[in-house]
Amino acid sequence: METELIDVCKLPMKLDDAGEQMKDPTFSAMIDRCDGLIIVTPEYNHGYPGLLKHALDMNLKEYIHKAVGICGVSAGPFGGARVIEGLLPVMRELGLVTIFEDVNFGNVRNIFDEQGKLLDQAYVRRVDKFLNELTWMARVLRHGRKNVSVVYDGVKDCEKGESEAENRHQNESWPGS
Repeated sequence: METELIDVCKLPMKLDDAGEQMKDPTFSAMIDRCDGLIIVTPEYNHGYPGLLKHALDMNLKEYIHKAVGICGVSAGPFGGARVIEGLLPVMRELGLVTIFEDVNFGNVRNIFDEQGKLLDQAYVRRVDKFLNELTWMARVLRHGRKNVSVVYDGVKDCEKGESEAENRHQNESWPGS
């Protein structure tokens, strides 16, 4: 398993544009190459940071049928539960598949020391369960992306040709939207 850290604060973003028009080729290639994502995000005023949403909106087709797990971080006792709840519909709209497990880091100043070392070992079991679920889901979805044709309006991608199916993804024409 290979991991890469992506800090949205360090992504080159055009803030005067929106969506895929501001796509960063390096970031898009990383997302295209991955089988799953872990989003670790703080909760601000019951929601997610605008910069995170802006970064997520930079891609679309790169996310489709990939696993995602969310970790919420909060200074309060709920550990980012509201930020996770707020991100779930966003993940679905982007074509990501959320896993069943979340990790909530509540009262964050009390669970890590100054060097970032975890002080509460109960989180080890939670993170392990989270990572196992994400790994399983990422493997299943990778198999599906490689081996199972997608059907839109009763017609398989392979029957329409790659370019027409790709067009459908790029134009965000999803069944049920």
